[in-house]
Amino acid sequence: MKLEKRLTYLLILIIGFISGILFSSLEYNIFNIDKLIQKIKLNDSTSYEYKSNSEKLNHIFQTINKNYVDSINYVKFENELINTILTKLDPHSSYISVDNFKSIQEDMQGSFSGIGIEFKIIEDTIVVVSAISGGPSEKLGIQSGDRIIKVENENVASIGITNEDVIELLRGEKGSIVNIVIKRKQKNKHFPFKIVRDDIPLISVDAGVMLTHNIGLIKINRFSATTYEEMIVKSDSLKKEGMEKLVLDLRSNPGGYLHIANQICDEFLKNNELIVYTEGDKRGKQEYFATKKGSLESIGIVVLINEGSASASEIIAGAIQDNDRGIIIGKRSFGKGLVQEQIILNDGSVMRLTTQRYYTPSGRCIQTQYGKNENNAITKKINEKDSLKFYTKNGRIVYGGGGINPDFIIKDDSNENYSQINLLLFTGIISDFCLEESIILRKNNIKNYTEININKLYNKFLIYVKNKENDLIINLQEKELKYLKNLLLATTSRNLWGSNFYYKILSQEDKYIQLAITKLKEKN
Repeated sequence: MKLEKRLTYLLILIIGFISGILFSSLEYNIFNIDKLIQKIKLNDSTSYEYKSNSEKLNHIFQTINKNYVDSINYVKFENELINTILTKLDPHSSYISVDNFKSIQEDMQGSFSGIGIEFKIIEDTIVVVSAISGGPSEKLGIQSGDRIIKVENENVASIGITNEDVIELLRGEKGSIVNIVIKRKQKNKHFPFKIVRDDIPLISVDAGVMLTHNIGLIKINRFSATTYEEMIVKSDSLKKEGMEKLVLDLRSNPGGYLHIANQICDEFLKNNELIVYTEGDKRGKQEYFATKKGSLESIGIVVLINEGSASASEIIAGAIQDNDRGIIIGKRSFGKGLVQEQIILNDGSVMRLTTQRYYTPSGRCIQTQYGKNENNAITKKINEKDSLKFYTKNGRIVYGGGGINPDFIIKDDSNENYSQINLLLFTGIISDFCLEESIILRKNNIKNYTEININKLYNKFLIYVKNKENDLIINLQEKELKYLKNLLLATTSRNLWGSNFYYKILSQEDKYIQLAITKLKEKN
């Protein structure tokens, strides 16, 4: 019986794929198989026409419908069926449902409509971490630490509310109104607010800050539709502050839009220098070159990457490295070098299908090998293209193998153990403490992080942890302790004055950034 169920499930997969993807339909017509057969090209040099015995397939499908022990709800299984097929192709081809695609679009387009707060649920209460700059909440005076206790006259405190519930309550159409009641802890009063929802920017450039008198830092968390404009604003501001050299931090940046990565590279590279090229069996080779005179061509640059840097991040790192434009520091990047084309289906869902591969200017395939099957077509291509040495514009040797290998590798110190700090982060104790501390510091009219005594802050944190988790003992070595103190100061400062302060403070104990500063100073 197990074998019969597997065969039945496989048949459902087949009909789900044919009807759901090729025709984007939620209704499955099992009696018109002939109309569903399309030409399929395999991932080698030969083309085949897929031919089926439609009479046999029709008979099987009709038999299932007439005789299967239970009714089959094809719509219910649609997402799972299509995803199962696409994930068999490669790690990045995927199917996105209508609901999921809406949230992904908001993220990549760089805005959504809402009241403009960052929040956290603490002790079953919605707590404002910060009001987003320029958003409706900030304009009304909503502050870090405010607790939202009512939305549209309904109690939302101590009811087991989730992050998803909060988003559903507070997001909405631009121009629509939401009424909330806030409890402000330091005044122990309730404040009603009538908020008109507006477009809220989703910031992709976390920070643009000076590290030294002439070295700046720009931290990018993804490549959305607004990233290029955000970066130019930051870089222009830093140049006015005296920036002559730049640390571009792309660590743990999963990528995003290719054209945005190209625009950013164009600011650093000279006219007609190759940025990246793409190629696939069904797509011709397409090259992307720098064009205009970039605003950052004379700026010294170090790019930071790690194992979480992927796709567009790797394109930038590869272009900077292969054109001998700057230095790459960190760890070998993720190796996501497959191009997905986005195909919108009739019901509003989306299929992202891999059609090409990314190659750096020297010819390295960015994609890391995957899968154990040696006959996998993509793995074969990587083995053919990426098993040799490659050469930069000035003749330096760089190596393939997937991902971008840094010029200077940061190695983990086996003597350092950050597991306790990671636990404190994971449980939210650090963020909860820093939020409460920032409320106190604001009340005390503290204006700059240099006024905060880091040792006193840490001692208060120990008391806080003991009250919250009596059995949790913090026992750290010197390096880890120094990092934790710095993290507490940085997180508290971010709540008070924004992300620039957070990254500036963290940079003081960041070995990636400190090495970058050293290498940039050597280039004087």
